[in-house]
Amino acid sequence: MRHVPSVLLLLFALATARAHAAEPTTAPPAARAEGVKVRIVLVGDSTVAPNGGWGPGFAPLVSKEAEVVNWAKGGRSSWSFVKEGWWAKALADKPDYVLIQFGHNDQKARGIGDTPPLLAYREWMARLIDEARAAGARPVIVTSLTRRLFKGDKVASNLFEYADAAKAIAAEKKVPVIDLHARSIAELDKIGPRASVALNYVAKPKDRTPPTDKPDLTHVSPKGAELFGRVVAEELIKAVPELAPYVVIK
Repeated sequence: MRHVPSVLLLLFALATARAHAAEPTTAPPAARAEGVKVRIVLVGDSTVAPNGGWGPGFAPLVSKEAEVVNWAKGGRSSWSFVKEGWWAKALADKPDYVLIQFGHNDQKARGIGDTPPLLAYREWMARLIDEARAAGARPVIVTSLTRRLFKGDKVASNLFEYADAAKAIAAEKKVPVIDLHARSIAELDKIGPRASVALNYVAKPKDRTPPTDKPDLTHVSPKGAELFGRVVAEELIKAVPELAPYVVIK
């Protein structure tokens, strides 16, 4: 047997330690203590939030052995969610998995300083992934729910750049991704513009600032939440197979 110099053994040990340090620290659900629920935290904008997002349609599809906590907030971008302290609160909930969806508000011309909005989005999404991992959670990227903008009978989404950026970041960081943008376009293309009207969010008069009769093509009705929440659940068990026992789709 050839003698291996001690310096090579040391280098090998250091490389192995670094590789393990880069791996997510969250234990898989099967390894959790009996009676301790798997915690799935949702973060994002109003298209995820309880009032007008898909979150309420997703939560009922999670079994009693897991729980969903929805920290999504309307009007927030990837960076304002952090700056206003919502991200810290979400991580303080000690999630096992964090589903992260931003893009709608990042798209608006409100970058950080001179940073173009799309570049700022990439930088802040990468930061969210890194900080979720550092907190012991497994991040899952969700691409933006499409707006219901039709050209003829097909959706003409204006969020492709942000969906593509989210997928690129997920690939770079080696995290699971749910392509809700593509799936929501496919679902809407199937039902068409007329049937999609039933998915439009209708605000109560007191919630309208100012009052308007213009249809809301971004947020969703309870029926829309049910449809897209189911899509997220279906895609989650593909992207994160170990969560399949905790998702119940009838």
